[in-house]
Amino acid sequence: MRARSDCAALVSRGSVRINRQPTDKAHARLRVGDVLTVPVRGEVRVLRVLKLASRRGPPAEALLLYDEIADPAAPSCVAH
Repeated sequence: MRARSDCAALVSRGSVRINRQPTDKAHARLRVGDVLTVPVRGEVRVLRVLKLASRRGPPAEALLLYDEIADPAAPSCVAH
C-alpha cells in the first residue's frame, strides 16, 4: 500500500478481514495477535500483528510490527 487513503478504500469496500471477519470500518481496533487478511497487488497477504505502534514511523519500523503468515493454499516450490 502506498497511502493511508488506499488502505481506507480497501477497508470501506470490505476487502480487509480481521481474524477472518470482514470489516468496513477504518477505525477498527487491532490487538496484538490479530490476523489481517489484505488483498495487495493481485495477491492476498495474511499478517499477524506483533506489536502496536505508538506513532507513525518509517517503513523499517513498521516491518517490526507484523509477521507475514504463509498462505497454506499457495503452491509450494519444493524441488524433488
